[in-house]
Amino acid sequence: MGRITEDLIRRNAEHNDCVIFSLEELSLHQQEIERLEHIDKWCRDLKILYLQNNLIGKIENVSKLKKLEYLNLALNNIEKIENLEGCEGLTKLDLTVNFIGELSSVKTLQGNIHLKELFLMGNPCADFDGYRQFVVATLQQLKWLDGKEIERSERIQALQNFPVVEQQIREQEKAYCLKRAKDKEEAQRKLKEEESKGETGRIHTGSDGHRHVDISAPLPSSEESKDYIQAPEIQERQCKGKELDDREDDLEFWNKPCLYTPESRLETLRHMEKQRRDQERLSEKKKKVKPPRMLVTEDGRALNVNEPKLDFTLKDDEKRNQIVLELAVYRYMDTSLIDVDVQPTYVRVMVKGKPFQLVLPAEVKPDSSFAKRSQTTGHLVVCMPKIENQRKTQRKALSYHHGIKTPLR
Repeated sequence: MGRITEDLIRRNAEHNDCVIFSLEELSLHQQEIERLEHIDKWCRDLKILYLQNNLIGKIENVSKLKKLEYLNLALNNIEKIENLEGCEGLTKLDLTVNFIGELSSVKTLQGNIHLKELFLMGNPCADFDGYRQFVVATLQQLKWLDGKEIERSERIQALQNFPVVEQQIREQEKAYCLKRAKDKEEAQRKLKEEESKGETGRIHTGSDGHRHVDISAPLPSSEESKDYIQAPEIQERQCKGKELDDREDDLEFWNKPCLYTPESRLETLRHMEKQRRDQERLSEKKKKVKPPRMLVTEDGRALNVNEPKLDFTLKDDEKRNQIVLELAVYRYMDTSLIDVDVQPTYVRVMVKGKPFQLVLPAEVKPDSSFAKRSQTTGHLVVCMPKIENQRKTQRKALSYHHGIKTPLR
């Protein structure tokens, strides 16, 4: 459920340096708001208020907005015009495509003497016989109705026919209210059915999304649990099965015929929210079942891996007889997030849990190796001394290769 909060208003008040008490224009459209609240306390100077395409079911908490000139409540769930008497400066009111069936509720706007434009198209009341004549005769301050200018002759005729038209409107209102009451009862019945069905589904739904799990079944042993955790391909199949079931349920929901009512709009919102939550859960599961990165093959051969995608340099320091690795870790990264492991043939660095591994060109002494952070760049520098006899063997081989027969010390 979307709610009007101070944080939401501030985020939409950037044009006013996020100051809300002096706001003159506010746009809160498409926020899934279900209730109109707080605005009359926090934004008393509002002149323009956009609230279209939400799920607001009642006009309320705006009576203190004395300076309000334009109120847009199109595409909401409003069924009655009310609580606007205090909006003394209101000149334009847009209630397009709502569920207003009580056309007589327009009488509450008679005190809004500055009201010049009113939009009621797309409401059930707009289909009543005599709708336009009734509104034109009731609200004599209006200049435009549903985007069409009200001519003087039209108003005179509407006033002349008002007694007959008013009776017609009352009869149509009564018939609509009876029908609406039946629709509400049907919606409540369906909601209870869905809730009971959901309870059953929760009781019998297993981790794989199929409804066959017995709650009295014994818990798996620790060994079985371990095997289950170590089988990502099984979890992946379960995720795919759950995704397929959700897709079928979604298709069934959208293909199911229903009336366009405030309840059906709310039901659609709930369904879309559930879809989002399910999608988030599936994404989390997919992340969890991702197989771990292979660092060493079955035959014990180390692999080169750079999962953190960091730049690096590897130098062979002949003078100091060592191999130096410089890894460009982020300058302000906490050292506690870095773990270095030097082995004779490779070096592994874990950066925020992501492995960087590099096979070394020569064997080194892990016990004599050390790591430090650069004071200027923050880079990680790992110094790994090479094995001495290996150095002599390399130099001897190099000397004989160049034809030097003098023995090396």
